[in-house]
Amino acid sequence: MREPENITKERLIKEAVGEIDFSKDLSDAELFRVIDDSFEKVGSRWQIPLNKRIEMRKEAFNSLRKLDCLQEFLDDDTVTEIMINGKDNIFIERNGKVEKIDKGFTSEKKFEDVIQQIVAGCNRRVNEANPIQDARLPTGERISIVLPPVALNGPIVTIRKFSKTPLDMEKLISLNSLTREAADFLSKLIIGKYNIFISGGTGSGKTTFLNALSQFIPEDERIITIEDSAELKLMGIKNLVRLETRNRTEDGAGEISIRDLIRASLRMRPERIIVGECRGEEAIDMLQAMNTGHDGSLSTGHANSSVDMIKRLETMVLSGMEIPIAAIRSQIESAIDIVVHLTRMQDKSRRVEEISEIAGIKDGEIVLNRIFELRRDSLVKVGELKNTEKMQKAGLCNGL
Repeated sequence: MREPENITKERLIKEAVGEIDFSKDLSDAELFRVIDDSFEKVGSRWQIPLNKRIEMRKEAFNSLRKLDCLQEFLDDDTVTEIMINGKDNIFIERNGKVEKIDKGFTSEKKFEDVIQQIVAGCNRRVNEANPIQDARLPTGERISIVLPPVALNGPIVTIRKFSKTPLDMEKLISLNSLTREAADFLSKLIIGKYNIFISGGTGSGKTTFLNALSQFIPEDERIITIEDSAELKLMGIKNLVRLETRNRTEDGAGEISIRDLIRASLRMRPERIIVGECRGEEAIDMLQAMNTGHDGSLSTGHANSSVDMIKRLETMVLSGMEIPIAAIRSQIESAIDIVVHLTRMQDKSRRVEEISEIAGIKDGEIVLNRIFELRRDSLVKVGELKNTEKMQKAGLCNGL
C-alpha cells in the first residue's frame, strides 16, 4: 500500500514529535534514533523506496531541529540567496540564476515557527506590531523578515548567504573582481590608514570586499566593528571587538542604535572603527570619528556611483542634524580619503568599478580624483594619488 509522500512525511514527523521527551536535551544522534523508531512504525505500512526513506529521514530531522525545507539550501554552498514569498512560494539564487523550487512548508504555522526560531536565535522580535525585522543565523547568513499586514501575500523572508570561507583578496583577483595592481594599491592605503568608504548597489559584494580588505590591517591593532546585524568576518585580527545594535522592547525601552555604539566605541581605545553599513543619521557620528584620530576606518553604503555615494552621505547627515550643506561637505572631505565603488555586472559577476580619491572642494562641490576605472573588462589605472601624506608617514610612497 502506498501513501502520498507528503502525507507520509507529515505522519512521520507527527509520530516522532509524540515520542520526544521535550524535558530532555536530546543530542542530534538521539533525535535521529527517535525518528528512525517512528519511521519503522509508519514505514512498515507503506512501500517506500530506500532513497526516499533516507531523504524523508533528513527532512524530518530538519523540520524538528533545524529550519525545515530551507535547511538543504542553507547547506548548499552553490546557493547564494533564498527568497520565501509565503509558505509555498520559494525561490533560490544558484550560480547567479534565480529558480523556483518545488518545496514548501507543511503549514502556515510551521513557517511562522521557523521565523520565530530565527529571530529568537539573535534576541530579536517580530510580530504584527513590529512586522519588519533584520536578523542573522549563527552561521552568519543575513535575514530580512516582513510580516503581514505589511506583506500582503504572507510572511516574506529573504536570506543572503555568505561564503563559509571568507573570500580573500587573492580569490577576488582570480575572479577578476579587480587587478593585482589595484589590490596592491588598496593594501598600501589600508596600511597607510586612509579612511575608505565602499559603495555599491544591492548584491554588489560590499561586505565581502570589506572582509577582504581587512586582511591588510596589521594584526596588532585594536579594531571595533559596529553593525546593525553582525555579519562581518574580519581576517587575522586578534584584538577585535564586535558590537551589534539592539531593538527596543515591547514597552519602547532598551534600544541601542548604531549612533549609540559609535559613541561608545570612542571610549574603548579603538585604532580603527569599522561601521558595517551607513544608512542614516549615524553618518555624522562616523564622519566625526574619522575626524578625531581614528584613521584607517572603513564603512559601506548603498549607491549607484561614487558621486551618488557622496550625495547620499550628505542626505544622511542632514537627516540627523540641521547644519549648512557647506559644513557637511567639509566634514566629508576631511574625513573620507578614498571611495571604492563596486558593481554587479549583467553576467552576475561582481567588479570594482572605480577607486577614487576625495581631492578637496571646488566651487562648493566635493571633487573626486579617479585613480582606477573599469574599462571594458579590466580595471585600469587612470590617475595618481594626490594626498600622499599618510603614505609618506607609513614609508609607503615607493611604487605609487
